Amino acid sequence: MPPSSRRRWLGAAAAATALFTLAGCAGWNMLTSQVTTFGTWPAERKPGTFAFDRLPSQQAHAKDQDAVEQMALPGLTAAGFVPAAPGTQADVLVQIGARFDRQDRSPWDDPLWVRPWGPRWVGTPWAGPYWRDYALRNPGYTREVAVLIRDRSSGEALYEARASSDGTTQGGTAIFTAMFSAAMKGFPAVQSEPHDVTASLPG
Repeated sequence: MPPSSRRRWLGAAAAATALFTLAGCAGWNMLTSQVTTFGTWPAERKPGTFAFDRLPSQQAHAKDQDAVEQMALPGLTAAGFVPAAPGTQADVLVQIGARFDRQDRSPWDDPLWVRPWGPRWVGTPWAGPYWRDYALRNPGYTREVAVLIRDRSSGEALYEARASSDGTTQGGTAIFTAMFSAAMKGFPAVQSEPHDVTASLPG
């Protein structure tokens, strides 16, 4: 029986869940994410001011998007961006997103198990009714964040960053904040090959 996969967009409920996870962490207060970055940010251009730009679906869930934007804010400001003052025009528009995937796991997913009868041990005495209960109690999660920065005047996409991490929880404020920080680390340099970036979990 293959594991089932359920995808959920991050919302206010997800933001309030567990703040820490050991999987993927470089230490108790650090998180390592896999990051990819793309873009053509001009070398001479400074970060400048920004405003968040929401898709129609994000506008329909304003409260959830407010929470996600607060998680992205530290990473953007650390990269040199400053929120545009009310009533002023920002230099760039920033679109962001965050989500998690749930993977229900089999007891046999542990790499220490020898698998002479295949990846799930189907047909063995151990493939009993408690398998689903184990999977429900021991899910795995893949968490993802994305940042897209556009020039406000031209609409040109100048910079895109994505970060992902795995763990035993769907995430929370601290984890997603650290992932946004990892995504923006090194701005405006780009590296399209996935690479590990470590960021601090906010206390």
